[in-house]
Amino acid sequence: MTHDHRRFQRRALLAASAAGAAGWLATTGGVQASEAVSGSPSVESESAVVRWSRQVPIRYEADVAVIGGGIAGVSAACAAARSGARVVLVERFAVTGGDLTTGGVANFCGDTKGQGEVFDAIVADLEKFDAVAPYKAAYPEQSTRVFEHHVLAFVLQELLLRRGVKLLLHTQFVDACANDAGRITACIVCGKSGPEALQARQFIDCTGEADVARRAGFAVTQGRPEDGLQLPMSIHCFVRHVEPRDAGPPLPDGWLQPIQDRQALPMTSVWPNGPRGNSLKIKIPKFDATDTQSLTAAEIQGRRRALEVLHYYLQVEHKPWRYDGCSPQIGIREGARVVGDYVLTVDDLRAGRAFEDGIARGLFYLDGHKPDDEKRTYILPTDQRKVPPYQIPLRSLLVRDGANLLAAGRCFSADQLALSSARVSTTCSMMGQAAGIAAALAAGKHGDPRRIDAADVRRILVERGARLEL
Repeated sequence: MTHDHRRFQRRALLAASAAGAAGWLATTGGVQASEAVSGSPSVESESAVVRWSRQVPIRYEADVAVIGGGIAGVSAACAAARSGARVVLVERFAVTGGDLTTGGVANFCGDTKGQGEVFDAIVADLEKFDAVAPYKAAYPEQSTRVFEHHVLAFVLQELLLRRGVKLLLHTQFVDACANDAGRITACIVCGKSGPEALQARQFIDCTGEADVARRAGFAVTQGRPEDGLQLPMSIHCFVRHVEPRDAGPPLPDGWLQPIQDRQALPMTSVWPNGPRGNSLKIKIPKFDATDTQSLTAAEIQGRRRALEVLHYYLQVEHKPWRYDGCSPQIGIREGARVVGDYVLTVDDLRAGRAFEDGIARGLFYLDGHKPDDEKRTYILPTDQRKVPPYQIPLRSLLVRDGANLLAAGRCFSADQLALSSARVSTTCSMMGQAAGIAAALAAGKHGDPRRIDAADVRRILVERGARLEL
């Protein structure tokens, strides 16, 4: 991607946000959008660019700014706050939790012991609400623990507030202002108050799609090398058990393409979803989570497939189910990944590699579904999917082109197959916790996170209950 194309992308995104807030003016304490020119918005040509300029007030300041409130972002914010940093967390939805809450993925994968104190606190609070399956054994004997995802949204909110994290909900990340040294000086966010600036000493990209890195013009990668296809998405369709007479609704005649035969079903997993409830997780392949139009098409396709699949269960298997809707956001396994100081590879996982700067431990198998079909097919055969415990190095959280940017969660620096294991919620929480500690240490020294000693991060992680040994 050329620098000019990155400039165009940033301008286009800013212009789109500005359209919803036309006429809004700031009067004091603003930062000027560095990519824009002065004057009112104007169209240069029908297919070129829109140039615009406005003063954006610096409304928020922090030691550490976390962009994205999934499990990695929550863990990063909580860990940084416990380390004494002033923390702001930006989340585009009404609740934090990402795929685990808005995506309807009500299930922890991997080992739920030894993931560090933030994850321990989350599970402990869920247990107080009797909202998580009991712990029975270590991975792989127990590889999943289901929970009530609506309760998790509340638990995460309260945990963040107890830690003193400033939450900005319903707030979209718009752009990153970076200087020639790769230092992000401010982020532009937009909520109901209009475009505003957030300044921080350190930033953590937990967006899942590496939005901060991409908007700053830093190098990213995505998908498989040959064609860029990402790991497939999944939509969650919720049903509740009712009396047979209340089941439904089936698709009306002439609507979509009702599925009449089990062989025609896409990959569908039936998960528990509370008393008298289930979730149908349906594979939706071949869409791009980093592209506006493609992601829109994925949501549309997901809801269509959900109704087609539900029709099969109602009409063919005669399930006494009532449709309770789909998750507000489709579940995304892969977006864009930053290019970090180190790119974790599938060979590292297969070797069970340890690193001097290892800050998280991965356990889950290589869970890479084929990205170009909708059936239950995998990239690798069954006998090649198991990996031993491995470590993730701090260098894979350091964004190569950024002087004060870390990345955690599914946008960290890894190849696609390594990501297919490390993307699970437990490992993302460990990465987030490490990123939060590292960012807080770097903020305290007003410097690049590369200047901190990884041994200090490891020591704090272990003191806070993380298991790093292999």
